[in-house]
Amino acid sequence: MIIHKLETGDWLKALGVGILTALILSAITVPAFLAGLPPAPEPPSLAFAEALFGTTLPLAVGVLFHIAYVTAWSVIYVGLFREKLSFLRALGLAAFLWAVALAVFFPINGWGFLGLDIGPKMIPFAAIPHLLFAIVLWGLCRAAFGRQAEAVRQH
Repeated sequence: MIIHKLETGDWLKALGVGILTALILSAITVPAFLAGLPPAPEPPSLAFAEALFGTTLPLAVGVLFHIAYVTAWSVIYVGLFREKLSFLRALGLAAFLWAVALAVFFPINGWGFLGLDIGPKMIPFAAIPHLLFAIVLWGLCRAAFGRQAEAVRQH
């Protein structure tokens, strides 16, 4: 994989796409957690922040961790695939991040490998926000880079 050289405007667009992606996903997942819908005991980003700092933290800290994480991976997606920001590439990134959540973050959070200390529902639970990430990221990249990406491909 090659990291594309991005112009300042592209970096700013990528950052904006990342922040907006994170905010959209937070607007979906935070109310879901507050309503008690997911099988997880708390939002994964909050659980990770609490494991990292060794103390109970407010939900806002988890949201900030989530925004930073999603923004970083969104910028990486643009940096890696600037010329080919396809849905399949966004889905591939989401699948990779889903696997990392199950194998790395869930154990750090104290939920066991694949979240199995909580239960088997954790596996599909974790897939849903990652699928939403792929859809939102790809859609926002199409909006931000769509015409410009087509112009680059034609030359």
